Amino acid sequence: MVERLKRRAAFKNAAKGVRAGRDTFTLQAIARDDEMAPRVGFTVTKRVGNAVVRNRIKRRLRALCDDQGGAFAPGTDYVIVARRAALAAPFAGLAADLNGALAVVRKKLQRGTDERDNGR
Repeated sequence: MVERLKRRAAFKNAAKGVRAGRDTFTLQAIARDDEMAPRVGFTVTKRVGNAVVRNRIKRRLRALCDDQGGAFAPGTDYVIVARRAALAAPFAGLAADLNGALAVVRKKLQRGTDERDNGR
C-alpha cells in the first residue's frame, strides 16, 4: 500500500530531488533514510482548471497509484505534478507514463546513491 504525502514540507523536499517529465505529468522523487513504505503526493495547479477538474485528475492519479502500488520503491517520496492532458488520457496511457517515469527516476536516484558511495 502506498501512503500519501500530506505536509507541505514533504512536498517541498521532494521537489529538491530528481524528476522525470511526461505529457500528462511530472514525477518528482527523493530518497529518504528509511525503508518504510513509499509515499506519494499529488499537485494540480489552478492553471489546469477549476476545482472539479483538479479533483477529477487527482482521483484518477490516486487510482493509478493504488493500482501500480508495487512499482514504487520503499523509502522514497514521490510527488506527481499533473498536467491538463491527464484528464483526457486513457488509463492505460497514464499507467505507461507512470511506469516510464518511475524507471527514469529510479535510475537517477540510483546514480545519485552511487556517486555518494564513491565519495564524489
